[in-house]
Amino acid sequence: QVHLVESGGGLVQAGGSLRLSCTASGIIFRIKGMGWYRQAPGKQRELVAAITPGGTINYADSVEGRFTISRDNAKNTVYLQMDSLKPEDTAMYYCTTMTGGRPGYWGQGTQVTVSS
Repeated sequence: QVHLVESGGGLVQAGGSLRLSCTASGIIFRIKGMGWYRQAPGKQRELVAAITPGGTINYADSVEGRFTISRDNAKNTVYLQMDSLKPEDTAMYYCTTMTGGRPGYWGQGTQVTVSS
């Protein structure tokens, strides 16, 4: 059974930083692509960042230069370092497995709230 457990969300002022973590179980983590999605109230879910097993990374234009995705295969964990946060980054953030550029399994989400 696959489990993705996110942590690290919270309330932060604009300009601040947060680091999200997602630990996976039930999969061979090192061969899986991983991604972070977010969904704000009233908006569609969007892909924030993704990383392939080989380390190729893609970011949404809205977070390029501010967010950094990384992975630690020894810990079955993917991270999202979020710097220079803006109120428009407020959303529920979800960790996902990625196959062929599409999300597979989802975590339960962690809330990020950025105050102005």
